[in-house]
Amino acid sequence: MDYNLLSEEEQIEAVKQDGLLIEYIKDPSEKVQMEAIKQNRYSIRYIKEPSEKVQLEAVKQNGLLIEYIIEVQLEAIKQDENSIHFIEEPSEKVQMEAVKQDGFSIEYIKDPSEKIQLEAIKQNRYSIDYIKEPSEKVQMEAVKQDGLLIEYIKDPSEKVQMEAIKQNRYSIRYIKDPSEKVQMEAVKEDGSSIQYIKNPSEKIKLEAVKQNGFSIEYIKDPSFEVQLEAIKQDENSIHFIEEPSEEIMKFAIRKAWRIIYDIKNPSEEIKELAEIHENLEGG
Repeated sequence: MDYNLLSEEEQIEAVKQDGLLIEYIKDPSEKVQMEAIKQNRYSIRYIKEPSEKVQLEAVKQNGLLIEYIIEVQLEAIKQDENSIHFIEEPSEKVQMEAVKQDGFSIEYIKDPSEKIQLEAIKQNRYSIDYIKEPSEKVQMEAVKQDGLLIEYIKDPSEKVQMEAIKQNRYSIRYIKDPSEKVQMEAVKEDGSSIQYIKNPSEKIKLEAVKQNGFSIEYIKDPSFEVQLEAIKQDENSIHFIEEPSEEIMKFAIRKAWRIIYDIKNPSEEIKELAEIHENLEGG
């Protein structure tokens, strides 16, 4: 007999006789499910995605049937991880299955444990955006994978900030008021990251140009010491120094006389110095 051809009333009469017959009914109504459970509590194992009312009826009859309900939920998750959105208070086992398949499904889990959060991050690092107040351990896991994810972390600790910088130096741009220690880590990795630091100290500026002389381009009104360090690192960084002093020009020319061609309106003294070094090089 094809029970799917029966009307709802006829299906109800059938499961009243034998609840296990629900196995042969595709998409039974809640009424049919309820009658099946009442007749035989173990019929829950044959109901795909039972409603909360049906689940409650099953466990009222036998608390051990919760295991069948969990298995049904797991099957639903395996078929479509987003089905967790429709499961009221899913067990940790069900939550874990969901985030293992798609980290973004954590969006639908209320107060996920740290274990669930970590699994979500491992599956998809961008799921950090859907975790409210992630623990430092969870934050660390996220930025270890991608430092730029610090953008989605509210008030990260200095430890998390440092880890983010180590993974991606440009993550400094997403850190509000980074400490000098964090700033230093960033410019040591790449001097040009100073462009994302608001009001850097002289110490930070010097470290930035020591790493990359061209980073002086992002420093407003650099001091003589900063200009000198930039030239020491790369004489071509003079391109980014507005109105360099005679002393800075001389230092650059002593390193590479050809830099004279990039100096606007050089004095006669600077021209003569360049010529001397050209002749010395030729000799």
